[in-house]
Amino acid sequence: MNRFATLALCTLPVGLLASSAFAQGSAPAAAAPPAPAQDFSKVEIKPHQVAGNVYYLEGQGGNVGVLVGDDGVLMIDDQFAPLTDKIMAAVKKLSTKPVRLLVNTHVHGDHTGGNENVGKLGINILAHDNVRVRLAKGVNGGAPSPAVALPLMTFGDKVALHLDGEDIQLGKFPPAHTDGDIYIRFPKADVIHVGDVFRTVGYPGVDGGNGGTVKGTIAALTMIVDMAGPNTKIIPGHGVVVSKAEVAAFRDATVEAQKRVSALIKQGMTLEQVTAANPVADLVPKFVTTGPAPDAAVTQRFYAQFYGALKSEL
Repeated sequence: MNRFATLALCTLPVGLLASSAFAQGSAPAAAAPPAPAQDFSKVEIKPHQVAGNVYYLEGQGGNVGVLVGDDGVLMIDDQFAPLTDKIMAAVKKLSTKPVRLLVNTHVHGDHTGGNENVGKLGINILAHDNVRVRLAKGVNGGAPSPAVALPLMTFGDKVALHLDGEDIQLGKFPPAHTDGDIYIRFPKADVIHVGDVFRTVGYPGVDGGNGGTVKGTIAALTMIVDMAGPNTKIIPGHGVVVSKAEVAAFRDATVEAQKRVSALIKQGMTLEQVTAANPVADLVPKFVTTGPAPDAAVTQRFYAQFYGALKSEL
């Protein structure tokens, strides 16, 4: 599908799943990072204005995108279930209008953990086909998500939303961080929310168990660079707002990491040997531009994911 399908919120009947733009796909269930054990009562939700009427909320978990206006509120991701009340309270400080729709950027629990609570508030959820499939089957060996937590509306390629003066574009990335990654583009505000395909706080995250690939990650990062203009503001899944230059640098570092680790795999080196060699150590400043440097455990997890994905792609 080359053109954006159109979803008019003001006329959308409850339960609509259009046959083309909203056709449900299929994908195997797989692992996703579990919610960290912590005291969520200490988490503070901090709002940040990105441009115009587009904001994001910083808390614990993925950045929550928020579009406000006379038509109502659009939310992007919802972090963890214990934070729902705090997130909704933060949204109400930005707008007294009701939340019309929640969009999930991908399947991981730090972005979808509040789905059940949000669904019980009567808010419809929209995501890629594969997100619904994986949530319905159960993620990380867990129980299937209840029906109220599942996206009511899904799409396969692209879809458009018309809300608050924006002709919002949602599109599918190639299998990158997962196989259900999407971007949400606000052309008027010149803002793009890209989920965990790009982050400023860590290595490229390739969840092969959920359909992610290194090749797709590089292709998705290139898509972001190509979509963005010189003044476009890009909301990452985690971290701070950046321009296309930072995404391009992250993409280039990912390409270099792909080359280095692939070469070692072809030499017959095991995961343990590659991890010990740490061939991307000098690239860390390109990957982690905000927050603390990755510790040994984080680096080990990166190589486990990156090595495994690359080995299956060679």
